[in-house]
Amino acid sequence: MFENYPKTRQELPPDFQRIYNEHYKNNREGESTGSSLAQKMESWMHKKVAKDVKRTKKSTLEIGAGTLNQLKYEKTNPYDIVEPFTKLYVNSPYKAHVRNIYKDIDEIDISTKYDRIISIATFEHILDLPKVVAKSVLLLNKEGVLRVAIPNEGTLLWKLGWKLTTGLEFKLKYGLDYGILMKHEHVNTADEIENILYHFFKKHHCSCFGTGKILAFYRFYECFEPNVELAEKYLA
Repeated sequence: MFENYPKTRQELPPDFQRIYNEHYKNNREGESTGSSLAQKMESWMHKKVAKDVKRTKKSTLEIGAGTLNQLKYEKTNPYDIVEPFTKLYVNSPYKAHVRNIYKDIDEIDISTKYDRIISIATFEHILDLPKVVAKSVLLLNKEGVLRVAIPNEGTLLWKLGWKLTTGLEFKLKYGLDYGILMKHEHVNTADEIENILYHFFKKHHCSCFGTGKILAFYRFYECFEPNVELAEKYLA
């Protein structure tokens, strides 16, 4: 199963490589009209993920923490993160709230256990997603939950959404096709991510920002009862 993993990322043409870091940082910080609008919509994902810690604190690991913007929505602790790009969070006012910072999930010993593992708009980027989800299973407490929010990649509504906002803005600013950048960044569709989550967890629930999985901008998954035996077998 999952024979097409790990995937490979499509290499960017030179024109895209020259502006990549500038665009990525601006996009994450909402410094343009298009990215600012996208962040307002993305708040749905952040709020969904944070909903389980409104009245209680739980040990948390965030995969793909980026600029630490999830900490605008929750203050649970202890709070560890996995984020390979130091420049994204180094000047964040929320950095003091983070206990441990890892560049890769493989750096975390399986003796470490979390009440919840969370991820917002990251799983679509991960080349070896089954491995990351399997490792997450081993890092969760028996009653732990994986809470994942993702763009609805692979659907027409999602494509129209970025084409008419960030894509149009990107074309006007750089004269380049944003679709090429999206193919480079988003290596997993929403359906592929769902299949992986459902494989490693016995119980799950999906809700959408839209009318069902086809006509939605984002999806949110709560995954319960991690299948430790299956995860260990996959990682062996």
